[in-house]
Amino acid sequence: MTTRPTGDDLLALFRRADLGGDEKLDLMEFTLVLEELGLAWTRAETQDRFERADSNFDGFISFEEFRAILESQGWAEGPLPGARA
Repeated sequence: MTTRPTGDDLLALFRRADLGGDEKLDLMEFTLVLEELGLAWTRAETQDRFERADSNFDGFISFEEFRAILESQGWAEGPLPGARA
């Protein structure tokens, strides 16, 4: 993907990466999303961003956490679904 995702594209991207179908991303699934977005980082950089995105510290990234990290880092063009004003 060469452009930043918007709206439904972001949700579709999340769902494609959610290989377990459990509505959350583990580190491997998160890494796949980053690669699809063209954000290829070192393992340490990916781990750091994953940990920052996991705001409830459950070891997974929900769609809300995913949306928030992309939005905060400028990786997605708003407004995004579920965005709070």
